[in-house]
Formats: sequence, C-alpha cells, structure tokens
Amino acid sequence: MHRIPEPELMLDDEQAHAYAQADFNDPNSLFMQRFASEFPQEQIAGYVLDLGCGAGDISRRFAQHYPQCTIHGVDGSRAMLKYGREMLAQYEALRQRIEFIEGYLPNATLPMAQYDVIISNSLLHHLAQPSVLWETIKLRAKPNSLIFIMDFMRPESFRQAEIMVQEYVGSEPSVLRRDFYNSLLAAYRIDEVVEQLKGFNLGYLKVHEVTDHHFVVMGKYLET
Repeated sequence: MHRIPEPELMLDDEQAHAYAQADFNDPNSLFMQRFASEFPQEQIAGYVLDLGCGAGDISRRFAQHYPQCTIHGVDGSRAMLKYGREMLAQYEALRQRIEFIEGYLPNATLPMAQYDVIISNSLLHHLAQPSVLWETIKLRAKPNSLIFIMDFMRPESFRQAEIMVQEYVGSEPSVLRRDFYNSLLAAYRIDEVVEQLKGFNLGYLKVHEVTDHHFVVMGKYLET
C-alpha cells in the first residue's frame, strides 16, 4: 500500500482539544519505557528537545521521570500548544523545566543551539518531507546526543488499517478514529525509514518494530 500523506499540522481547536483529552497512556508509556530500556546506563540530564510535542504529554512525562532535564517542546500548531500550556499549569513543580515553543522545523527559533537529548513521538508521519526531521536532528544534536524517535508504521492494506482503528481507538471520538486511520496511511514503513537515515548519514541509528503499528529510531548521534 502506497503512502497517502495527511496535513502536517493540527490547526483546528476542536481537533486539538480532542487530542488533549484523549487517553494516550499506553503509547506514551511505551515511549518512556523503550527510551529507558535503550539508554539504561546513561545519566539523563541537560537539555531535551521534544520535536512535534503537540499537547505536551511526552514532555511532561520526560520531565517527571528525569528531574535533571529541562525540556523544550516545539510544535507548529498554536492550538495544540495552547492545551500543552493549560496542562502544564497543573504541574507547578515542572513549570521551570518545560517550555513550549511555536515554530516550524527545521528553522524554528529555539532557546538552545544544540541539545543533549532529542526525542519525537508521532511527528514523522505528518511531514510532507521526512528530511525535515532528519535535518533538524543533524542541526540540533551534538556528538553523543541521545536520539529517540517513535512513530506509526504503515500497515499492509486499507483493511488492516481499519482493523487497527477498531482495535486501538474504536471507543474514541470520531475525529480521533478518522485521524488515526489517516495517520496509519501516512506513516512510513521501516525499510523506507532505513533508506531515509542512510540518505542523511544517520544509518548507524537503530530501527526496531515495537508494536504492530509502531517503530522506534534510536541511538547516539555521531558527527559526520
């Protein structure tokens, strides 16, 4: 099945609100668990860049789990960031360590030139040009920065995508069911991601399937 792109940004407030209220505990917990298992011996500290942070749940979880980190979450959707800031208002202890920034990659204006950790959850499939993600990593990583990307993996068929919608978001509002289906169709396959990484001299990063619809890209950044 060929990739069918979807809009890059969630600009509609109703759509953003639905995402902010949705229960993403399972995939977001998986994100954190896989990050921790990939870098078990690392001292996770310093500045973290969360690319495509949306409403900020991963940024919050990361800040709570790694208290020596400051997180800068960047997203192009003002509507999504509004809900991220509303969420952050409920966590007084985290307000000094999380900052949400509206900007378009790879040229967003960020507080730091380079970061100790770069993470991203479910951004790649939104991008019309996957080069945006890999260029941003090369621009913002320093030697030995930790890289961890998780995203959807395109299914084999439309029917398989429909089955996944029923299995994973069947009880969610229609806007989420529709968007999940469209995201699956817009996602990349692992072989495509491997080729993207090779094209940007990032082929040393590991790519693994972690669920029937998620893969991760992970490793330490090597300056080339």
